[in-house]
Amino acid sequence: MSDAAAAIWTELKAMPQRTLLELFDDGERVSKLSDRIEWSGEDVLGEEGAKWNSGIQFDWSKTHLDDALLTQFEKLSEAMDFSGKRAAMFGGEKINNTEGRAATHTAQRGVGTDAAVEEAMALHARMKMLVEAIHDGALGDIKHLIHVGIGGSALGPALAIDALTRDFAKVDVHVVSNIDGTALEQAFAACDPKTTMIAVASKTFTTIETMTNAASALKWLEDNGVDDPSGRVVALTASPEKAVEWGVDETRILPFKETVGGRYSLWSTIGFPVALAIGWDEFGEFLAGAQAVDLHFQNADGRANLPLRAAFADLYYARVRGCQTRAVFAYDERLDLLPDYLQQLEMESNGKSVTAGGDPVDGPTAPVTWGGVGTDAQHAVFQLLHQGTHLIPVDFIASIAPGDDLNPAHHRILLTNCFAQGAALMAGKESDDGARKFEGNRPSATMLCDDLDAATLGALIAFHEHRTFASAMLMGINPFDQFGVELGKQMANAIEGGGQSFDASTEALLEQAGLG
Repeated sequence: MSDAAAAIWTELKAMPQRTLLELFDDGERVSKLSDRIEWSGEDVLGEEGAKWNSGIQFDWSKTHLDDALLTQFEKLSEAMDFSGKRAAMFGGEKINNTEGRAATHTAQRGVGTDAAVEEAMALHARMKMLVEAIHDGALGDIKHLIHVGIGGSALGPALAIDALTRDFAKVDVHVVSNIDGTALEQAFAACDPKTTMIAVASKTFTTIETMTNAASALKWLEDNGVDDPSGRVVALTASPEKAVEWGVDETRILPFKETVGGRYSLWSTIGFPVALAIGWDEFGEFLAGAQAVDLHFQNADGRANLPLRAAFADLYYARVRGCQTRAVFAYDERLDLLPDYLQQLEMESNGKSVTAGGDPVDGPTAPVTWGGVGTDAQHAVFQLLHQGTHLIPVDFIASIAPGDDLNPAHHRILLTNCFAQGAALMAGKESDDGARKFEGNRPSATMLCDDLDAATLGALIAFHEHRTFASAMLMGINPFDQFGVELGKQMANAIEGGGQSFDASTEALLEQAGLG
């Protein structure tokens, strides 16, 4: 970190800490810290005259950001050359310096270099042909898909499918990631092998959990009398030659570029199960919502850039206020997998202890991301949020439009609970009885969606991708590698291979489990 950036951090830590109620003495506070990202029907549908608008309101007014802090963070972004690094990412430069790669996930949404976008669109066209062929029955009567992957290859598809197919799915998709055979057996129980396809999602096509599950799924088809089981397999990979070696026909291999990282890969052919479940038109809307956020992030500067503003708050709480966690609560059952998805996105990206240049970091990086769903969480963990000794910034996410057709009272109560929790965390409550006293001054942010459709979900995910990237750039770390994931895999492989000794505790556990 440069001397200029270090000096700014020193100034940030020395600034007075005003309470949230004091900050709301500014009558313009909400307008200063609450803004929308919008997209139109024309943006999403590509049709002139589609005049409807939709979007998300991002309200950061209940955080401790104020004009003085925002000015300092804007100075930090200049000192860390945030604009240059952002341009490098969109420009296809090797922003992932430790692996010598660009990060081209936004090109999958149509934002990037002309060459990267053109290549992404060509791969999308290939995926579209296969999706529509399956929907048209060209590959037989396909009613089910078992999607086998892990990490980003599973969490992203699972989130999108769960959120967007509560009412109807063109194909019933089951996402399996866990090597625990119970997970795969549950998928088998829900599917008819005679009408089931298998999608194998692996960047290298060597990931042991994925390939073991894929082999078992193929055997399940064989054992149940399916003719040509390998003809039911679709490969989603950046290593198509490995998929061919494994036995997948080239016509059912959907490649993606190695510059599309796993936790950023939902927009690529890793999104095949999503497109198969919701249809290509809706998948296009999903991409369009993400593109709206891409364009905002690419073109807005300083505090007007909403993902960057969120990163300012995240760094303030982690580095100035010492908050070790951040909680995410979706007041919408359709987003119950969002906290899981964000855990990987944020903790795998920014859970680093060295800078992109290999030097030790000079402060905390990613907080622990955790969360839950709606009013369930209120009766489980909110006691600690309101009266516990930890200061935990909270994100609330909700939709103005309900996802159900029941009595409107359901959704009204859901939203009032969401908004009331943010208000209560901020205001607190005085009492002479310590057990009934709430200190308040506890920060939260709210993302209020007009509706939770495919475009909105795409926008939400893209917002968090850019928020994560912005935080990384301000800390000088690389959010696109994940070497910490590898060590445990290497040791597991060593146990499988035998001939290597471990600590006494591990050896005893292996012996007790019959693996020694």
